[in-house]
Parts: sequence; structure tokens; C-alpha cells
Amino acid sequence: MIRQPHTVAREMIVAKAIEEVATELRMIDVVDYVAYIRLEHFSTIADIVESAAELYFMPGTLSFGHGGEARIGWSGEPEITLDMELKPSGATVYFALSLTDLSAAVTVNYVAFENSSDDPEENTRFLETALETARLRKGIPRAPQHDSASV
Repeated sequence: MIRQPHTVAREMIVAKAIEEVATELRMIDVVDYVAYIRLEHFSTIADIVESAAELYFMPGTLSFGHGGEARIGWSGEPEITLDMELKPSGATVYFALSLTDLSAAVTVNYVAFENSSDDPEENTRFLETALETARLRKGIPRAPQHDSASV
């Protein structure tokens, strides 16, 4: 795949947006990820990703893309790579999230915009704004929920 000049900027935007989720995902033991990937228990990984994402994003914004890879050996650091999808309003980002013991990395494979501009920089700014809008804010109270019996 030929990398576009704007890909690096988009990878940094996605990495910053999912930084806290990646930290949550690294709390799962690496051997569990290896087992889930090798045994193709991708629905379990999807549940883990959904649980981590719901703390930081609106529902349905970040999901597991149903593919992954476990690189482990007798030497070196284990690395888990998960196919992921980010779907803020107006865009979809397909990317790989690589997790190691102390770090995470993002490789953007493709970005689709509902109303794409001819200017890649404008699309990149739109992606950044859309991801920011899809985030849940700490300290901002949600609207109170009332059932029909309470006032």
C-alpha cells in the first residue's frame, strides 16, 4: 500500500484519540489475547474493546474489526495487533492497533469520509473534529433520566 503524505497526521490524531482506550486494552493479559486470536474467539476481543471504548467514546464509535495477530517468541517482546474501526459522525477509519507491554502504535489503513473534500488537509481537520465530538467528557454531567413515575 502506498502511504499518502497526510497519513502520518491522521495516525497521530487517531493515536491521541484512543490513547486511554489503548491503556485499558493493555490491562488484559497478553496470553489471553494470544488465546483469543489463535482460537479465533474474536467476539471476546470485540467485547473487551467495546468495554474499554464505552468509557471514552459515544456508543458505536470504536470497535474491533474482527482480525488480529499475536507475535510472540522465545525472545523479544510480545506484540498484539488488532484490526480496529473508528466511526465518528461523517467518517470511518480502518486501522491496526499494535499493543506491547509499555506502548501502543496506530497504523491507519484507510479513511472514508461521507462528504470528502478535495483538500486532504481539510479532511484531516474534519477527522480531528469528528473524533473530538465523539469523545465522552469527564466531569460533564449527563442529562438526568426520568421514568414516567418520577418527577
